[in-house]
Amino acid sequence: MEQGTALVLGATGGIGGETAAALLRRGWQVRALARDPVQAAAQWPAGLAQPEWVAGDALDAASVVAAARGAALIVHAVNPPGYRNWETLVLPMLESTIRAAEASGARIVLPGTVYNYGPDAFPDIAESAPQRALSRKGAIRVQMEQRLREAAQRGVRTLIVRAGDFFGPRARNNWFSQGLVKPGQALAAISDPGRRGVGHQWAYLPDVAETIVRLVERESALAVFDTFHMNGHWDADGTQMQAAIRRASGRPELPVKRFPWWLLTLGSPFVPMFRELREMRYLWQQPVRLRNTRLLSVLGTEPHTPLDLAVGATLAGLGCLQVDGVKARAHQKAAISHTSASI
Repeated sequence: MEQGTALVLGATGGIGGETAAALLRRGWQVRALARDPVQAAAQWPAGLAQPEWVAGDALDAASVVAAARGAALIVHAVNPPGYRNWETLVLPMLESTIRAAEASGARIVLPGTVYNYGPDAFPDIAESAPQRALSRKGAIRVQMEQRLREAAQRGVRTLIVRAGDFFGPRARNNWFSQGLVKPGQALAAISDPGRRGVGHQWAYLPDVAETIVRLVERESALAVFDTFHMNGHWDADGTQMQAAIRRASGRPELPVKRFPWWLLTLGSPFVPMFRELREMRYLWQQPVRLRNTRLLSVLGTEPHTPLDLAVGATLAGLGCLQVDGVKARAHQKAAISHTSASI
């Protein structure tokens, strides 16, 4: 697919924002749907090219269809804020995107998760593995992909890129920023949600975004409905991410504390976020690894920022490093330079 116009839903979030930035770097014209375009533009990172902000709501199919006119690509990276009303909002949002793709002829891109899979697919998961989700959110994810498969029978093209737990300098709705560290606070300790010795898979969001863009630019290699898995960063025993945080912070003595699962259990009836995090505990109790064999067969290599660079940029972006603004920006610039150099 030649560089054309892309519509990004969820550009104010982690994966949506990174994908919009990656598309802009590679010469795409990018529109970004936002309920408040002025506020979204003001919050966009300084020094990065801005997308064209368009007023609209992902729940309003008419506004999504209008924003997608002339687009070759629709990135569906929008989710209800704070996991509120997930069950009632997620599928209607996707229906808006499907309608827009039918009207414009655009390919849909959906960032995928491991939530779709249950223990019968563990520990090594290929794209063809059965999807028997254990959680409510996983079941909805399965429904989303089924809706896209049905739309593919009507000619709507879809690409799903699935990766491990996200982390990145602008992403706050993930396990790294909600479980391991506390955004906006200097590091006092690292929280460990995992079972001792169990591996865990991570995905640096700029790498995920770069992978998405490289795949959509190989349209001739894609099926009408296509799925790829990323390897990202595999932490074989659960300690490598902790070590990277210590190195990035310059604090080798930084203690590791057990994640307070008991607190999530107590608070789940009252805090939707706690309920959703607790539901994903099974992914921390056994090794779950997506295999990227098929991705490598198409791209040759997977975009991969070294772990220390990725963690340093993430901690700087989250405001967790006890360094001045110049040094924090240096962490992020180094990681961005690595991503840009790999294009």
